Amino acid sequence: MRNLIPILMVLTGFWSANVLAADLKIGFVDAERVNRESAPADEASKRLEREFQPRVQEIQRREGVIKSAQAQFEKDVLTMSENDRRAREQDMSRQIVDLQRLQRELQEDLNLRRNQELGALLERANKIIRQIAESEKFDLIVQEAVYRSPRIDITDRVLKALAGK
Repeated sequence: MRNLIPILMVLTGFWSANVLAADLKIGFVDAERVNRESAPADEASKRLEREFQPRVQEIQRREGVIKSAQAQFEKDVLTMSENDRRAREQDMSRQIVDLQRLQRELQEDLNLRRNQELGALLERANKIIRQIAESEKFDLIVQEAVYRSPRIDITDRVLKALAGK
């Protein structure tokens, strides 16, 4: 009799876990796909491109100026005085350092703005995910998983809802 009670408790635990799992409705959203394929992500990408295009063009212009100056320097180096050569080398070094600073600043600003845009997209997506969860009676929706069945993937519904807003 003593051995029977623990066995019955274990079997009851397995049975109740199976009953609870059968009623659980789980969904999955591929957050990377939302960031990559959603209409708001595409709009944000275009906005960032327009916003940073003048700075990118300025950097490209400066790169061209530096390349031209380097080519001219290489052509003239044999006929230059030592002072002229040193002065032009210092000028080109200063221009290169300035260009690198501009590139770093552009990258930092772009990363900051991209994170702001992705944060706003994430807020919108999470709001839509909550609406879907409430309207369709989901118990749990996850955004990361080692494995997920395609039948619980609601990413397409989230993408469609993001496109409609």
